[in-house]
Amino acid sequence: MESYDEPESFARPLGSEAEDFADDPTGLYDGPVDRPDAELSADYLPSATGGTHKSVYPPIDDYAFLSDCETTCLIARDGSVEWMCVPRPDSPSVFGAMLDRSAGHFRLGPYGRKVPAARRYLPGGLIVETTWQTETGWIIVRDALVMGPWHNNRSRSRSHRRTPMDWDAEHILLRTVKCVNGVVELEMSCEPAFDYHRGAANWVYSGDVYEQATATTEIEGCPTLTLATDMRLGLEGREARARTRMKEGDQVFVALAWSDLPLPRTFEEAAEKMWATTECWRQWITTGRFPDHPWRGYLQRSALTLKGLTYAPTGALLAASTTSLPETPGGERNWDYRYTWVRDSSFALWGLYTLGLDREADDFFAFLHDVASDGNGGAVPLQVLYGIGGEREITESELPHLSGYDGAQPVRIGNGAYNQDQHDIWGTILDSVYLHVKSRQQVPETLWPVLERQVQAAIENWRNPDRGIWEVRGEPQHFTSSKVMCWVALDRGAKLAELHGEFDYAKKWREIADEIHADILDNGVNTEGVFTQTYGGDTLDASLLLVVLLRFLPPTDHRVRATVLAIADDLTENGLVLRYRTDTTDDGLSGAEGSFTICSFWLVSALVEIGELQRGRQLCERLLGYASPLKLYAEEIDSRTGRHLGNFPQAFTHLALINAVMHVIRAEENHRAGNFHPAHLGR
Repeated sequence: MESYDEPESFARPLGSEAEDFADDPTGLYDGPVDRPDAELSADYLPSATGGTHKSVYPPIDDYAFLSDCETTCLIARDGSVEWMCVPRPDSPSVFGAMLDRSAGHFRLGPYGRKVPAARRYLPGGLIVETTWQTETGWIIVRDALVMGPWHNNRSRSRSHRRTPMDWDAEHILLRTVKCVNGVVELEMSCEPAFDYHRGAANWVYSGDVYEQATATTEIEGCPTLTLATDMRLGLEGREARARTRMKEGDQVFVALAWSDLPLPRTFEEAAEKMWATTECWRQWITTGRFPDHPWRGYLQRSALTLKGLTYAPTGALLAASTTSLPETPGGERNWDYRYTWVRDSSFALWGLYTLGLDREADDFFAFLHDVASDGNGGAVPLQVLYGIGGEREITESELPHLSGYDGAQPVRIGNGAYNQDQHDIWGTILDSVYLHVKSRQQVPETLWPVLERQVQAAIENWRNPDRGIWEVRGEPQHFTSSKVMCWVALDRGAKLAELHGEFDYAKKWREIADEIHADILDNGVNTEGVFTQTYGGDTLDASLLLVVLLRFLPPTDHRVRATVLAIADDLTENGLVLRYRTDTTDDGLSGAEGSFTICSFWLVSALVEIGELQRGRQLCERLLGYASPLKLYAEEIDSRTGRHLGNFPQAFTHLALINAVMHVIRAEENHRAGNFHPAHLGR
């Protein structure tokens, strides 16, 4: 595996593409010296000087993300698939080099070359095109998880619970290569490591000659992988290899499958599947509504990423595609995010409905309805997170045999937060219900018992301490943001009760909402008029930006302005927002963490709300400049170096990007028209 020189600062001009870095594989931009935020323009990012970090691991934001809405994978810039779990994104990995360099990979690229000339997504989809230059020629590699026409025509799918669409996953990772100039020696190396590198691959030929091989392992329950190509395969222990010399005009393909669906046998068949996948994504993206604006590309890439993080059979939205990418380099803040958080639901529906992606929003809402009821209208307690199939138990464990990304341990699978007490979940799900039904002006009869139970749970628990929106593993406390979300539950519940004609409930819930509102203002605001992380405390928390975004108080309220500006001035490092100060918050962990990118995007929206449009736009421009070369985001950004940290790509970050960008665009449009309406009307 190659060694990556990871600069202490990545300075990326706003809107740059992968091609811009063809002559600078480290991504280091020799731009202007650092300047104060007030002097920052949209044309560059300030860069701290310093040495480089030597690592055999690529930077987190160097990975490309692929999905067929049932399986996801990450591909490093050297052409190696380094993370892939089948058949579901939360299944054990078959390629895991991202977490241990010996835990499985699948590379396709020119022999002896590790850094491509350019890499991009084909416009409108999740197909990655990598251009390679060698001393003797050029080749273009395209990678995709194949989508094709719906194929369950003889029997029903055992996994789909949502309405079938015209397109479906074919459970094939397809890689095509074309030599466009000169002569290039191409190599392929496929070395699976089943069950998080606990099961060795056993390869056997399964075709007529050298065109197909099958990999299995002795561990029960692991999938069978079938590799097909128009090259000649060689089987060498755990590895399947191929090498060929390509001249101008030559074309080859490699396909890896984990189901019984037919594999391509010729390049023409492979090209047809690649075209069908392109067509599927482009037909989907055209259903959205995207403004004619220079930031349109960021909105579309975020929408495609969210679609790729959707598990189509159930409508669930993964928090991220990965596990255990560290929030602190080399530290212990490593979590498994391959699940669905109820917390994400309200923000997901904001973003999806805003862009006109109603079908995905409706499917996600249907998933939330599924997990909140037993199918017969019976009561099922709501929990923090679920498996993407609706599983309720997500046991957390560690994999000590894996070294971890760049040495960050432990590597965790599962997530113990599933049984935590977090009082924000009732507010987020009630806000989701309200967003879902307000345009319909009626509450479906089957939905009423579910929302009634969630409101009642908020009533019974709002006075109790919890672990807050950030799932801290210290002692439960009276987190102000949790109380705000309980108010949201009662506020939205009262509005929904009115829509449903339950006026007695509406009156009762409105009175309790007013009680919670008063309690928060009495205990969650300090003497300077700033909302605090906990009752009676004096610590800031970025989640309190939701006070204005969720309409707890109007943007004109002096406490809103004081809180937003306090967070902007005192809870930031180099202009990027932290969740909280780890030295003043008992989160049960050691070490610091990077700035949470979602919080910085929240700050953009909040600044726009309080009338600080220029400052909000400036911060938005800066955040967009931190995007990866493929316009993707991890969970955090190290404000000193620009490194992306945490799991990748992060749904929450892309949701917040959509809302922040739309806030700025709409505010500017309305400013020119003489009035401003917030991006999320009707709350």
